[in-house]
Amino acid sequence: MSRDPVSGAAMITTTAAIEFAAEVRRDLQLTPKQLQSKYLYDALGSSLFEAICRLPWYRITRAENRLLIAHADEVVSALDNEPATIVELGCGSGEKLAVLAEALQNAGGSARVHIIDISSQALEQTEQRLTRLQHVSVVGHQSTYEVGLRRAAEVREGRGSMLVLLLGSNIGNFDAPGADEFLRAIRRGLLPGDGLLLGADLVKPERALRLAYDDPLGVTAAFNRNLLVRINRELGGDVDVDAFGHRAVWNAAASRVEMHLVAQRAQRVRIPAAELEVAFDQGERIWTESSYKYEPEQIVAMLESAGFQCASQWIDPVDRFALTLVEAI
Repeated sequence: MSRDPVSGAAMITTTAAIEFAAEVRRDLQLTPKQLQSKYLYDALGSSLFEAICRLPWYRITRAENRLLIAHADEVVSALDNEPATIVELGCGSGEKLAVLAEALQNAGGSARVHIIDISSQALEQTEQRLTRLQHVSVVGHQSTYEVGLRRAAEVREGRGSMLVLLLGSNIGNFDAPGADEFLRAIRRGLLPGDGLLLGADLVKPERALRLAYDDPLGVTAAFNRNLLVRINRELGGDVDVDAFGHRAVWNAAASRVEMHLVAQRAQRVRIPAAELEVAFDQGERIWTESSYKYEPEQIVAMLESAGFQCASQWIDPVDRFALTLVEAI
């Protein structure tokens, strides 16, 4: 760890921090300015997101859990030729994975579970949640989805089937070309007959979407602004966090909710570890996250284009969420 000689702020010099600094430098020089949504999930960000999932206005988690509980037996029935391998991309607290693991245990099955997340806190929470299940062995990977999936595929045991979980509408953080590329990367890591369970949020009224991403308690605003706190802490930045507001907008033409940080006044920001000094005009935005919303048939078409065939699709009619189980062909 080093310190910026001017501000005295601590700057972490790990490989991950070097990558963080490089991407911040690149993205804050784009038009419009951007920051990668994956950096929202440090320890504090992960805790804030868990709080978001409990808010009455953010219904994704509850809708997905209802579907998982209702259809867990059908999902795990696709896992044959033990020992099976389950890989979750973005494990969060492990609550959803535990639903499937318990269904597998009730069916007399066993599995090696690989959990992949860039948040060490998410990995620790999930491992703790799964320790009570005797039929499951857990391997944690603090890495990107792509790297973690590759590692899991390399060590899969015997002829057991593999099931990849991409839940929480994480696919919605990718634009259409990015989602297609990512799903194809998942398919390349699977053998024919392996499965993918995809959770994706559906298009719903604008008011419901805006409340989900700009809640009255301000938890989502804190989650978004924490990205600036992280830049200050890890990269030695001098960002005035109070000088940026949170804004969520529904872009109907692109079928996505966008989260932005909006400069409340003109200012200059120094980020020493990124070797960057950048100016903001009043009202200028930093685009921090996109969350794409789908129609059910779009999800199936997207998966089929990537080399899968649909086995089942379940839809929560109240909160408009889809869980789609597909098989690699």
